[in-house]
This record gives sequence, structure tokens and C-alpha cells, in this order.
Amino acid sequence: MPKAGSGLSLDGARIPMWLLCELTYRCPLHCAWCNNPLDFDSCKNELSTDEWKRVLREGRAMGSLQLGFSGGEPLLRADLEELIDEANRLGFYTNLITSGMGLSSERLGRMKEAGLKQIQLSLQSSNRDITNSLVGADAYDTKLAAAREIKAQGFPMVLNVPVCRQNIGQAADILKLAEEMGVDYLEFANLQYYNWALLNRAEFLPTRAQIERAENAVKEARRRLGSKMTIYFVVPDYFDNRPKACMNGWGAIHLTIAPDGSALPCQEARVIQGLEFPNVREAPLDWIWHESPVFNAFRGDGWMREPCRGCPEKEKDFGGCRCQAYLLTGDAANADPVCAKSPHHGLIEAAVAEAETPGRRRRPIIMRRRGSINTAFMGCGG
Repeated sequence: MPKAGSGLSLDGARIPMWLLCELTYRCPLHCAWCNNPLDFDSCKNELSTDEWKRVLREGRAMGSLQLGFSGGEPLLRADLEELIDEANRLGFYTNLITSGMGLSSERLGRMKEAGLKQIQLSLQSSNRDITNSLVGADAYDTKLAAAREIKAQGFPMVLNVPVCRQNIGQAADILKLAEEMGVDYLEFANLQYYNWALLNRAEFLPTRAQIERAENAVKEARRRLGSKMTIYFVVPDYFDNRPKACMNGWGAIHLTIAPDGSALPCQEARVIQGLEFPNVREAPLDWIWHESPVFNAFRGDGWMREPCRGCPEKEKDFGGCRCQAYLLTGDAANADPVCAKSPHHGLIEAAVAEAETPGRRRRPIIMRRRGSINTAFMGCGG
């Protein structure tokens, strides 16, 4: 499952191999790194069941293979099982990406009968209090019960741990917990700093020493467990000198459909002001993917400026993340600032230096709750 921060590079032959359906922005949690909007009350234009089925048919006809149902919390859609059944009929490999909140044994059974192939469950910590504080809800026990039921019903499971300063010291404990639960894939995904995570970056960004200790715990577990559990550790790109191949390149293999039908090259793309995102209610998916201006805006390397244009690594990292370039420099066509060749790399160095400062005064984490901030880019329209 390619994502921002992954080291995977694939040649999708300009096919949207990975189709992500964000069924709803509704969610019972308030995670302090979430990219979803706050004004849920004005987000009542979710695609209908029939509209989602048309998206699935069009995506499969284009060659999409992997399908993710996400949100918000996709379990809040009453038609989830019906959509899984349709996706299975079409031949997708289906993934449910969930917080586990509201995941009952009965519903798991219905989704399995409908053809669901795999489940990705998020867990924020091996500690109850830390988990609950990071998501802003009493969620820890529910998540663990969901994980055990997922395995009891025979699903392959990915346990996704969004890593930050608050939980990175628990890597060994999380590994032990995952082993006890029989997790198939464990992903330590260090936060990527967009939206709410960017607001909280000073509090979330770990130190280099913390990352190294966590990596060592992962290496030891890999040696001990062998093929029993696959463990991924995605290092935050702030600590690299080169950007990661974000989404394997803009409009390369990944296509996100937002709850209102907007088509996006990645889940974060709406942070880039000035782009007009096409909608599946107004245009066929094939045209959106191949012809729409927004999906061609940063494809290939014709858009690149120096130092990216002349860089011998541009076919490896595709210039890095356009959203990160926009958020940190104000221009999505700039070199990703995490690259040491970028003239804006000092912004990253300053953020890392702040994280490394001993005894720095900590600030409260801003939770994703209505009224916690007043900012435009958290709305339904971006």
C-alpha cells in the first residue's frame, strides 16, 4: 500500500493501481495529526451507495487492483458491507482502514462474508492513557478487543502505529503486544507533518536518538521473529537528506476519492491552494485520471525547477512531496524542503534543532476538535 513516506517505488504504467475511497469524514476520534476537516455538519454531500458503486466499476475498468475503504471512520457508513460485496464482485483486493471503533464481531462476520480481504487497524500506543490522550477518546480497550476479534475471524491484519515523540519510546512494548495478538504486518509510520500534525510538529517530532533506539528495537524483533511478522519502520523524512517517493509520484499509481466525490492525487492534496479538483459526479474517472489539469499538474518532470530538474535522483524520488513543498514554502513547485539540495532546507534543519533542544518548554497538543483553532484549510473544501 503506497503512501506518503513509503520507500516503495512502482511503475504503474499510469494506471491508478491503488484506489482509496474515503467514504466519510465522520469519526468518533479527535486524533491530533488528522487531515480530515472539522466542519462535518456542512459535509453532508457524501456520495451515495450507487455513486460509490459507479466509482468502483470505473476504477476497476481502468485497471485498479487494490482498494482501500477509509474515512474518517468507514464503519459509520451503513452500506459498507454492500460496497465491499460490490468491490469483491469486481475483483478488487479489498482493505478496510479503520480505528476499530464500532467494529463488532457480527459486523466483521458480515464483511468477511461480503469478501473483505484485509484490515488495517490503527493503534497509538501500548499504553492505555497515552492512546486515549492522543485520540481524545476512551479508545484503547476497544481497539485491542477489535484487534483480537479481527484475528479470531482469520483476517490478515496490518497494525498501523502513527509514531511521534509521545509513543516512540514504547516500540519494544508495541512489538511485544503485536506479537501476542498475532499481527501479520506491523507498520511504525512516523508522522508526516501536514495539517493537524504540522500544527503540532514541535510537540510530535522525535529526536534522532529516539528514532535510532526505536529502529534498533525493530531490528532486534525482525531477527527474533523472522517471517512470523512483517515489520515496517517508516523514518520521518525530516531526518533524511533526500525526499521520499511520495505516492510514487503525483498521479502515478494512487487515486483518492473524497467523501464528496472530489478526486485527489493523494489524501492531503487539498492543502494546495489554487488547484481545482475534479469531481466524479461531474466527470468520468478515466478522464479525471488521464486528462484533468490537476492530475497532470505535477506528473513526470516537466513541472520541475532546479535543483530538481537537473537532479540525477529525480526519477527515484519524483521531487518529493508537493503538499509538503506548498505548506513549508508556499509554492508546490518548489523542491521538497527535506532535500538537502533545496534552498529551503533550513526550515527542516530548524525544526529538527528545536526537537533536539534539551529542556525545551513543552506546549499543549492541539486536538482536532471544533473551536480548538480557527483556520480555513481544515474545511470540507480544503
